Amino acid sequence: MEWRASHILVKEKSLAEQILKRLKSGGRFEALAREYSTCPSKSKGGDLGWFGPGKMVKPFEDALVKLRHGRVSGVVRTQFGYHIIKKTGER
Repeated sequence: MEWRASHILVKEKSLAEQILKRLKSGGRFEALAREYSTCPSKSKGGDLGWFGPGKMVKPFEDALVKLRHGRVSGVVRTQFGYHIIKKTGER
């Protein structure tokens, strides 16, 4: 199994929650990733490409596995900060 995902990574939980509200009210994931994410993937709208099990930290992978294709997670905390994850593929 492999997944493709995009994410928005920020340091503050309150900022992640604000971004999530904007997404739920129609904000574009890619645009918000470019604007707010602290990850280098921000230049690609948050796209992380394809990866398999064990390639991401456990809380990130656990949240991703539960998502249906095209869906966006809630705020997910890891040692890197707070993520909002969008599953964009599964094979």
